Amino acid sequence: MTFATQSVRTERNVTEVCHALLDGRSDTILVVGPSPTVIDGLLDALDDHADPPTIRLLAAESVLKAFVRDFTDAATLADFVAADVVSLGVSADLFDGPLVLTDDEVVSVVSTESRSAILSTDDETFVATARQEYTACWENADPFTLRTPPLSRVRETMDEEFGPETTADFERMRASLAHDDASGGLDEVDIALLAAAKNEVLLYNLSTWGESVGLASRATFSRKKTQFEDAGLIDTEKVPIDVGRPRLRLLLGDDRLRDATDVVATAEELLADADV
Repeated sequence: MTFATQSVRTERNVTEVCHALLDGRSDTILVVGPSPTVIDGLLDALDDHADPPTIRLLAAESVLKAFVRDFTDAATLADFVAADVVSLGVSADLFDGPLVLTDDEVVSVVSTESRSAILSTDDETFVATARQEYTACWENADPFTLRTPPLSRVRETMDEEFGPETTADFERMRASLAHDDASGGLDEVDIALLAAAKNEVLLYNLSTWGESVGLASRATFSRKKTQFEDAGLIDTEKVPIDVGRPRLRLLLGDDRLRDATDVVATAEELLADADV
């Protein structure tokens, strides 16, 4: 087969490739067989796009599950899903990917250790055939449901419930988690507890908020609070109320956390020393 036009474009990394792919696009784009790295690059490119195209993301279930293990990645993806910019489908088929299919082009993304490249063709017959074939795969795919709430919703509701200082502390810790490849196991519930304790929030209010926003159940917050108490990271004090049992106010339990520039790293060290 002779293609009408073939082109090769190289970039420094997958993120730059994804920016190039979305530049000037407004049609619906079908992305087939992406790796977690390609998904991350697409989200970064979408975030910089004033009027982003609609993305249909067709991937292996294992790839999507691997990507959403990280809270920031999952919550960022959830933002685009909630905005109807990205939709997710899973298929057991093995695809020769990643492929990007637009209305007038089929693109293959190829990466090496040092560079990434776009290999594309705009042959009308080939593009139409490929688009038809992979659209059928999309229509037969199972939807992938995210259980992580959108990051924007987490920020907005936390700010409304607990104020900007608590939200700012949570965001600093979240950023630290996102850049800590050797994380000792802290997650979004842990950093919400630490941010709340730093700002002396009631456990009842935090767990009620966390459950309503979809971060975790109240039982999970209670269990994590107990773990942190046992390790000395968190203290509590009883706050009487008019009716019922007193509520617990969360407090930081170790001066090293109060003075830490990186609360996540310090908390990980304290947990490792406590061995709980």
